[in-house]
Amino acid sequence: MKYLGCIAGVFAASMAAAETPELVVYTYDSFVSDWGPGPAVEKAFEAECACDLKFVGAGDGAALLARIKLEGARTDADVVLGLDTNLTAAAMETELFAPHSVSADYSLPIAWDDATFVPYDWGYFAFVHKDGVDAPANLKALGESDLKIVIQDPRSSTPGLGLLMWVKSAYGDEAPAIWDGLSDNIVTVTKGWSEAYGLFLEGEADMALSYTTSPAYHLIAEEDAGFAAASFEEGHYLQVEVAGKLAGSDQSELADKFLAFMVGDAFQTIIPTTNWMYPAVTPADGLPKGFETLVTPEKSLLVPAVDAPALRDAALAEWLTALSK
Repeated sequence: MKYLGCIAGVFAASMAAAETPELVVYTYDSFVSDWGPGPAVEKAFEAECACDLKFVGAGDGAALLARIKLEGARTDADVVLGLDTNLTAAAMETELFAPHSVSADYSLPIAWDDATFVPYDWGYFAFVHKDGVDAPANLKALGESDLKIVIQDPRSSTPGLGLLMWVKSAYGDEAPAIWDGLSDNIVTVTKGWSEAYGLFLEGEADMALSYTTSPAYHLIAEEDAGFAAASFEEGHYLQVEVAGKLAGSDQSELADKFLAFMVGDAFQTIIPTTNWMYPAVTPADGLPKGFETLVTPEKSLLVPAVDAPALRDAALAEWLTALSK
């Protein structure tokens, strides 16, 4: 009878596990890291969804779209979290994403009316440095300096792609000359943000392509005020990060629930001190102390999502040419 009871217990546990719906969210590696938002988001959502939230790290942001394209309708993903406006038009072309029903009072620096993708955070790209570095005033001056920088590959990384769009939108036809100037400053090009910022922290470069919000991490988490983002007079490129539901998801209602949860306080309060970005919806208690010290760009640059694919192709060709010399 003991054995029968044990077997019955195992069977009941297995049945319960089988009945628990699983939501699979593809995202970038830093989101699911121990220090990223993933663990806290998973705990908070599971507390109210009666489900198993499973995050799957898939490289950096731009690599997410490549993976979804490769897997197509066979993908296990219910939600993709980590694309940005430079990629949403290309994502729509796959016809793999479904419309959402989320509405929110967004705190974005731009109007938002995308019917498919829901924003969860935003920030400005910037070159981050330590105190003591004589930071240049613009990208052209950076290329004329002796400063060593680390950047990310635009083919796999959203910051890397953001830099391409930054140079192209700020300088237009002069973009190739800017890249010619920057090419000898670049120590290396990494696959993703984590690798580049890690090299910078290890002293391999004077500056790293990151965000104006990155110094907040050092100030708040490490109590180190010795980091700053260089303020560039031509402006800074805006990134809005988004999530979208896969049309082929077998957990469509649960995916909708997650997207709605994503713009609520429980999720948005996690973002500033884990993803170190501005939340898409300012939490009721506001931003953490320390964010008021950050650089605020005087000019915001952003290529409309519909124009991004064509501009990306031209900018990528210019980048590859400059770095191959």
